[in-house]
Amino acid sequence: MKVNLLAYAGGLSFLYLITGLSPVKATSDLAENGDNVKTLNSTAQTASFKSNFAHSSFSQPTELINTSGRKQPDSPTVNQVNSSPQLLASDAVEQVTSVSQLSDVQPTDWAFAALQSLVERYGCIAGYPNSTYRGNRALTRYEFAAGLNACLNRINELIATATSDLVTKEDLNTLQKLQEQFAAELSTLRGRVDALENRTAELEANQFSTTTKLNGEAIISAIGATGGAPGRNDPNIILTNRVRLNLNTSFTGKDLLITGLQSHNFLGGVDGSGSLQESLGLASPILSASSARTSFEPQFPGVDPKNLSSVGANSLQLYKLLYIFPVADKLTLFAGTAAEVSDAFPAITPFYGEGQEAISRFAGLNPVLRVSGGTSGSGLASAAGFIYSFSPQLDLRALYGSVNANLPSKAGDILPGVSNTPLGAGVFSGSSVVAAQLTFRPSSSIDIGLNYANSYHEINILGTGLTSSDIGALGGVALGTPVKLNSFGGTVTWRFSPKIALSGYGAALFVDDSSPDVDAGTTFTSWMVGVHFNDLFRPGNNAGIIFGQPLYRTDASGAAQLAPAGVNRAVPYHLEAYYRFRVNDNISITPGAFVLFNPEGDSRNETTTVGVLRTTFTF
Repeated sequence: MKVNLLAYAGGLSFLYLITGLSPVKATSDLAENGDNVKTLNSTAQTASFKSNFAHSSFSQPTELINTSGRKQPDSPTVNQVNSSPQLLASDAVEQVTSVSQLSDVQPTDWAFAALQSLVERYGCIAGYPNSTYRGNRALTRYEFAAGLNACLNRINELIATATSDLVTKEDLNTLQKLQEQFAAELSTLRGRVDALENRTAELEANQFSTTTKLNGEAIISAIGATGGAPGRNDPNIILTNRVRLNLNTSFTGKDLLITGLQSHNFLGGVDGSGSLQESLGLASPILSASSARTSFEPQFPGVDPKNLSSVGANSLQLYKLLYIFPVADKLTLFAGTAAEVSDAFPAITPFYGEGQEAISRFAGLNPVLRVSGGTSGSGLASAAGFIYSFSPQLDLRALYGSVNANLPSKAGDILPGVSNTPLGAGVFSGSSVVAAQLTFRPSSSIDIGLNYANSYHEINILGTGLTSSDIGALGGVALGTPVKLNSFGGTVTWRFSPKIALSGYGAALFVDDSSPDVDAGTTFTSWMVGVHFNDLFRPGNNAGIIFGQPLYRTDASGAAQLAPAGVNRAVPYHLEAYYRFRVNDNISITPGAFVLFNPEGDSRNETTTVGVLRTTFTF
């Protein structure tokens, strides 16, 4: 319907050019012939309405209104047709081939260019036998039909001529020759496509999951150490492993469920026996907290701190179960029953990467992130929190974590104030932590992280695993004394060139008793600075040099002591260097060592060196 209407309206406009008249001029010329006015007005109005309808979404009405407001039928009546002027035999039109054949058409006429184009390009202009065009006379419906028919016939001829040779026999012959010449290549390509389709079908039929991806990391490391407490022999070199498998599942494309499994052969148990730190004499009496820990070693090897049950070497553990999901453009929530602070808080420092970067526990993260078992290496806590992005340069993250959420009640005491579930029980009772981090990126080369953590512990510990003073944080106060912690920290990384970054952190942990029977308080501080190198000597190879002070008790008040009797207090220092050599995309080898001066803040201890040769496989 639209095509016909457009053709009708377009044909009328085309004939206006043929006759050299505009609708207004035609009406004016017909003013002297009253019988023709009604016919032309009705025709022009119908054409105008149909032309508009072709570009409109409205329905076409069944009746038309002429310019005088009176209703007219859709088609002209017999009387109207008869009222048109009749052509005499002597006035029969003839085709012309040049506008110069029309004696009454002059170059000064306003429609001369249009007539010339129609005659010479399309050849569809007809003149009278006396070589006149009569451009100023009225157009009859017969003349309209004759002119339109001539022009349409001519256009059809031009279209047929233009498309007759689109595909020639010669073209087909050439195509056939090309097919014959490249038959081998086409056959090979067809075979590859078939093989690809078969392979794709096989993968789809046997794929692990449409929503889950599997990745993993295996670390095999040789560790040796020398030094330690007076009177201790150097421990033997040990060979350790840690294997992790992560299942990353997305249900909407924007959320993420992380399910992590791990096993390792680090030893320790409740009393730390069998661990490297205990052999050096630098570990706490229980749970083997020490500054001599490596980065990939769990905080509580060989024991579950929730109920003090033993965990065998290479036992399979669920170390991660965490769900992260966005709820708005700037807000993301997360929750899980096996989580760590480092899952939600950016590390800021480039030295973090248990299988790839720094080899010591000290260098990887700000101690505030490790408070309350925040990075236990075994997904100790159940946690829930949020990530809010104020802008691409600023975000706030916070969480609540409970390390004893799955325990319905406390067990009996095994020491005064220390039960067989030493961290307490329940989601909102027992040991817990509220932690937050404000991450600020003032430029593309600077990252800043500000941390705060408020913790409550059922027993007198820090829960960082970074120093032997972690156990018995309030020196000289009973282990069964509950404590509360307010921890503050800041981390800064400045990438002053594409391959070199300067990074450091500072931390202060304020520990106070949470018991009416004791009045005690103490302060721990720690700091670190280091230089990180990207693509050193070869693309993909990284290195780091790190120096700093491990956690050290700098103040004590009330019943708390700075150090046990017999300890020669001295500020401890840590110096570390490592170089990661990337063998390929999946294998890297990292030799490195760190040196402890005044280990555990006691100058009686010998300077201790821990050497590591770590091989990491990722897949």
